[in-house]
Amino acid sequence: MSLSRRRMVAGLGALAAGPVLADPLIVPPGVAPERLARDEPFWAAVARQFRVSAEFVNLENGYYGIMPEPVRRAYHRNVDHLNEVSSYLLRTTYKAQADQVRQRIAALLGVAMEEIALTRGGTEALQNLIAGYRGLRPGDAVMYADLDYHSAQYAMNWLRDRRTVRVERLVIPEPATRRAVLDTYAQALRERPGVKLLLLSHMNNRTGLVLPVKQITALARAHGVDVIVDAAHSWGQLDFTIADLDAEFAAFSLHKWMGAPLGSGFLYIRQDRLADVDRVFADETYPPQDIRSRVHSGTMDVAPILTVGAALDFHDALGAARKQARLRYLRDRWVHQVRDVPGVEILTPEDPAMYGAITAFRVSGRTSEADNLAITDHLMSRHRIFTVRRGGVSAGDCVRVTPALFTSADDVDRLALALRDLATSRPMVDA
Repeated sequence: MSLSRRRMVAGLGALAAGPVLADPLIVPPGVAPERLARDEPFWAAVARQFRVSAEFVNLENGYYGIMPEPVRRAYHRNVDHLNEVSSYLLRTTYKAQADQVRQRIAALLGVAMEEIALTRGGTEALQNLIAGYRGLRPGDAVMYADLDYHSAQYAMNWLRDRRTVRVERLVIPEPATRRAVLDTYAQALRERPGVKLLLLSHMNNRTGLVLPVKQITALARAHGVDVIVDAAHSWGQLDFTIADLDAEFAAFSLHKWMGAPLGSGFLYIRQDRLADVDRVFADETYPPQDIRSRVHSGTMDVAPILTVGAALDFHDALGAARKQARLRYLRDRWVHQVRDVPGVEILTPEDPAMYGAITAFRVSGRTSEADNLAITDHLMSRHRIFTVRRGGVSAGDCVRVTPALFTSADDVDRLALALRDLATSRPMVDA
């Protein structure tokens, strides 16, 4: 059964009715992040900073992140201001304001502002890096894994005809232990000597697995392979800097776990590697030595970019370590309640360094698209829990579960009960 349009419209209509608290966020000092992660009254106060539908439990927060109220209000002000002053803003103060955003992003990542270029999202950033990479010659190869982002895979496949290169694909093993993942990449790099460019997801959007990027990058570098890191899902969800990834090229989203408006992201190119990525369509708006020449989005809606500062304020007030601890706690809470349920397979390991909020599960023997759509429909229609089916995993489709900062312990407990019900309701799932 598919979610009916009437039900979805009714749910969206309920957004305006949700209670909202605009009080400043007060974080208790001196409390370890792991301890604060279990403080439900504190996280209830955080949840009141978000305007969320009460019609269902939203556990599909990987697509994009709901803006907290201070950010939503700042965005509305910026939309109104842009509409009022129009091109005057774009021709006067916008570039300086955008540079302030770049400077704040750079400071959080531990890099220089000159290594950051703003984009409309992580996808655009990835496409520009992949399409613009200059280190390929006819007969070379590029490589990605089954769990990498589909749009990035398409861009890598596009290189086959445009650059006359081979496309290699590897499969990340299940169970995906740290050792198994490192061995898989080491073997692939060793056995495919023609590879010159590797796409590497810090946290993939299918199962939520977090890879040991720094170690894999070192393996690639030893084989003369450059790496483009997809960090769209990890930044704001995990606590890290560029140094922790040892990345030279990376793509980020701001409208996922940083809570900025839709249409905001950026790419990173280490300053001494800028010449290895072409200007977009020979862009002459900026000189070749300016990273901003690696992005050309035309006349875009700048209100999301102007709102990034408010999103970073909220992120700073809460703190990356606290966000990471809370999201891992919510993941652990539901996963540990269902690990003993027969037929329910959890697709991320128990190593905390290899997951954040996102985790996928699979019901044994239910690996098709139809099977997993039936599972997500069952969870929504019977339990009012919204999840999403994910394909592209070599071992079979799965269901992705993604709590957010506004998710309560009761919400994930409800999911755990629903999965136990699911295990005894196979005829309904099969229908």
